[in-house]
Amino acid sequence: MNLNRRKLLGGTAVALGAAAMPSVSFAAAGSGSKRLIFVLQRGAADGLGIVAPVGDPDYARLRGALAENYADTERVGGLFALHPSLEKSARMFANGEMMAVHAVASQYRDRSHFDGQNVLESGGTRPYERKDGWLNRLVGLIPETDASGIAIAQTIPLALQGPNKSGSYAPSRLPDAADGYMKRIGDLYMADPRLHMLWEESIATRELAEGMDGRSNMRRAADVGALTARILSADEGARIAMIETTGWDTHFGQRQRLRRELTSLDTLIASIKDGLGPLWKETMVIVATEFGRTAAINGTNGTDHGTASATLLYGGSLGGGKVLGDWPGLRQSDLYEGRDLKPTGALEDVIASSVARHFALDGDLTKRTLYPA
Repeated sequence: MNLNRRKLLGGTAVALGAAAMPSVSFAAAGSGSKRLIFVLQRGAADGLGIVAPVGDPDYARLRGALAENYADTERVGGLFALHPSLEKSARMFANGEMMAVHAVASQYRDRSHFDGQNVLESGGTRPYERKDGWLNRLVGLIPETDASGIAIAQTIPLALQGPNKSGSYAPSRLPDAADGYMKRIGDLYMADPRLHMLWEESIATRELAEGMDGRSNMRRAADVGALTARILSADEGARIAMIETTGWDTHFGQRQRLRRELTSLDTLIASIKDGLGPLWKETMVIVATEFGRTAAINGTNGTDHGTASATLLYGGSLGGGKVLGDWPGLRQSDLYEGRDLKPTGALEDVIASSVARHFALDGDLTKRTLYPA
């Protein structure tokens, strides 16, 4: 079957560049009331599981048991279905407060977490080329002289590092010391696929033994969202915030693990929306990851490191309720290097054009500043 990409996207397919977001109607910008939140999904989130192309005839064949999640899920954009754990997000999608841009990737084309995250956060063209981050450079573009950025974290992540005013804040329980220590150990193993997989298996066993059923993750997500909203709501508070999420490296047992992480993400966004109140209409949330995952399920009911993924956008005046992108298809000949969802759009373009419209900034200047050639 020869799929017509634009037809499957319900007529919303566009070239992802300066024209990527013209149908997104942000509220009139230009005042200090505008807020931006960047949520980084560390670990390579599976865009094919988050915004699943269930209408593509090759999806079920490639995904096997993973495709069963969407048996009773309503389609969005004609071709896709949101993961059923995104219950609150689905309501936001229906209300125009959420949208997705699919088949996008940064300029990075290998599959190292460290390198991919460095490129995503720095806005460079290759790993470790820059020492500052695109989010910090954005702080410098905001007209308000007192504009600042804040990371809800123990330390300032690379995306917010640089000469412009930024900081970090996290009470000791967000996250607690033990989990922070375990995360740092996991980071050390991330560069070695085998060691990293063994470490993740041990963590999963530990969680099972301790009876962790996801409720603690949801409580923490709700707390982080509420804290972020309080900071951004203050008259003299930050205008830009960054939240780091982990657990997206789903090499095995993806059904259960992706459900847990997406439930937490869903809770996080809903908590931010509730906490911001009227300011939700002045806020945009960008959710992005360093790269996607393989199109096919692996032997341990998970997926391995891939290339393109899906970027999620939220906001009270987003004018969303659509899935944008040029869908490449999932036939073997359509896959990147015969295994991954092929990138048809640049993540850098999606971020730069969305941010420029949200803050009423010059598009070309914003792209050059956030992503210098």
